[in-house]
Amino acid sequence: MTRSKYGLTVTVPDSADPALVYRIIYEELVARKITEKSWTAYREVIARLIDAGVKAIILGYTKIILLGRPEDNTVPIFDTTEIHDQAVVTIFLKK
Repeated sequence: MTRSKYGLTVTVPDSADPALVYRIIYEELVARKITEKSWTAYREVIARLIDAGVKAIILGYTKIILLGRPEDNTVPIFDTTEIHDQAVVTIFLKK
């Protein structure tokens, strides 16, 4: 599914990918269990998004970064946990 607003086009995985991502998050990452099968499946979801033309990936759940490293991808990966951490440090350094 693709939506455009504010000059950005956002693509969300279609078909069974969202259910797969949620299952991995709630059945594995929350339990601090990461399987090779899930790591591979998640990378395949990212690959399909890249094949569909996305230019960057936003990791919108705090533990998703455990499934891979941003430098392993051909497009920029934005880890929202890191972005929030950097913003907090910036705010406190300005005080």
